[in-house]
Amino acid sequence: MDEKFLKDYFKDFREQVNPDSGTLDKLLSLKDEMIKVHSKGLKTLIFGNGGSAAMASHFSVDLTKNAGVRCLNFNEADLITCFSNDYGFEKWIEKTIEFYGDKGDLLILISSSGKSLNMINAANAAKKSKFSKVVTFTGFQENNPLKALGDINIWVNSRAYNFVENIHQVWLLSLVDLIIGDKEYSA
Repeated sequence: MDEKFLKDYFKDFREQVNPDSGTLDKLLSLKDEMIKVHSKGLKTLIFGNGGSAAMASHFSVDLTKNAGVRCLNFNEADLITCFSNDYGFEKWIEKTIEFYGDKGDLLILISSSGKSLNMINAANAAKKSKFSKVVTFTGFQENNPLKALGDINIWVNSRAYNFVENIHQVWLLSLVDLIIGDKEYSA
């Protein structure tokens, strides 16, 4: 029974992780936008909640260190708790964008459901601050509120949290390797 579960699980995952041509086009657009923003001396900011926050940190470090494209995430407990305490959890990312974002920066927001209010507020703040683009990584319902605010929307057609989060991770890290131009390199 456990073996069948795992076989079915990985079969379903393989089918989901392989992007269709529309998703490939969006990933390529995101790569181009990150390089364009970087070439102007600007930066990419990336945010997520929970597991997606850990993913944002991993992507940010690899993009900066290995691909040479400046990317920041703000997962410091002191910043999150300070801004959440002073402005409310639903506004901590919005306030981070206000304090640290620059006109022309790129914003990537990761939310499995696409319903996280802090992400929705962040997308609106980035648009007001004239960021180059707002990029969303979501799953669950295709017509989610965060996706409606994005310029580039990368959506996973699944309602399973671990599928959505793992696929986001694979797709994000594939962009690092794409920018580098290789999947095997010394880190």
